[in-house]
Amino acid sequence: MQFHHTLGGQVWRFDDLKTLMARATPLRSGDVLAGVAARTAAERMAARMALAELPLATFLNEALIPYEEDEVTRLIIDTHDRAAFAPVAHLTVGDFRDWLLSDAADEAALAALRPGLTPEMVAAVSKLMRNQDLIAVARKCRVVTRFRNTLGLPGCMAMRLQPNHPTDDARGIALSTLDGLMYGCGDAVIGINPAGDGLGPLTGLMHLLDELIQRFEIPTQSCILTHVTNTIQAIERGAPVDLVFQSIAGTEGTNRSFGVNLALLAEAREAALSLKRGTLGDNVMYFETGQGSALSAGAHHGLDQQTCEVRAYAVARAFSPLICNTVVGFIGPEYLFDGKQILRAGLEDHFCGKLMGLPIGCDVCYTNHAEADSDDMDNLMTLLAVAGVTFLIGVPGADDVMLNYQSTSFHDALYLRQVLGLQRAPEFEAWLQRMGLTDAAGRLLPAGAGHPLLSHLA
Repeated sequence: MQFHHTLGGQVWRFDDLKTLMARATPLRSGDVLAGVAARTAAERMAARMALAELPLATFLNEALIPYEEDEVTRLIIDTHDRAAFAPVAHLTVGDFRDWLLSDAADEAALAALRPGLTPEMVAAVSKLMRNQDLIAVARKCRVVTRFRNTLGLPGCMAMRLQPNHPTDDARGIALSTLDGLMYGCGDAVIGINPAGDGLGPLTGLMHLLDELIQRFEIPTQSCILTHVTNTIQAIERGAPVDLVFQSIAGTEGTNRSFGVNLALLAEAREAALSLKRGTLGDNVMYFETGQGSALSAGAHHGLDQQTCEVRAYAVARAFSPLICNTVVGFIGPEYLFDGKQILRAGLEDHFCGKLMGLPIGCDVCYTNHAEADSDDMDNLMTLLAVAGVTFLIGVPGADDVMLNYQSTSFHDALYLRQVLGLQRAPEFEAWLQRMGLTDAAGRLLPAGAGHPLLSHLA
């Protein structure tokens, strides 16, 4: 199906739906690298206007990646709920944008709509939205999940405590973990990116975090961010696994490059559920995504990187995760060139994830060779917090010494809580008060040398 729009006396033609989607996407270096980006601002605007006139239902009749070729496409189509889609089935993409911004699209209406939305619909409408639109709609979406605490409640923002170490040194990891806890971080998860992938050291890290959580009765969960097959083996050996982690993407080929498929993810979820370690809920999965991964794997099928990213959210949604986050600037400037592109991508990812019903957070980050700096990250994390982001990342000093990139810090969380009045997960907030780490208002209190947490290092 060909699409066209007349703009400025010129007729712009787009050969198929994926071309229209790509040309309508805000400029980013990854789409230029892939050869799918609009060549001029005029072409981009013409594509957006043509996309705005497109009926939403078109995405149910024209798959961007053929059903027969891709299991993610099959997942999207086979799980689509036409009854949930019915209230917006008559709308164009532009009309859908207007409806999302209206008072009619309240928390209840958006929650009821989720099963009826495909990622392609969500990606399409995001391409028509200003940054403030992405923030306004995402803030109306409520996604609540539970394992040992409750994430996603109104007025709350959680933090992943990320105590990575370049050699997986237990004492170094413990020191960073206690540092984060004493700054009030760690309610989303205490999650380690291990430097190695040997099963023995990995299970050692699992026991390290479990001992800390159990000793101090911390209402949080741990996760070692290793490949899903390692976690399954660890579960089989009796290791104390809380959450199963995996990086995922929006095409079968990209997931294959990660060494996973939908069946393997289902097996891992069932293994984690069998342990019954959650005290409040059974959301046991943790996923990470990022724009550009499909192009890196040569498995993007000619799609723009943001549409591929939103398809990954359909994969995540199918497994009811506790948390999911986009690692927005991690892959590098080849995909998101500068601070402006990183900021736009972060807001898009958050909006799209929330609209699809994901408990989505963001690793607000950049690599040292990108045209970005900490001021850009300050802007993005503030806007995400205003938009109601589920969680952000806390790294000592905002500098990950193992992964060698710049993220956000424990101090950044304090800033956001102070200026926006954001609370932690309620169970975690109560624990901090019991431990004498915060007062009744959630403000940090000084911890003396004899504090029980500090004795854990002895």
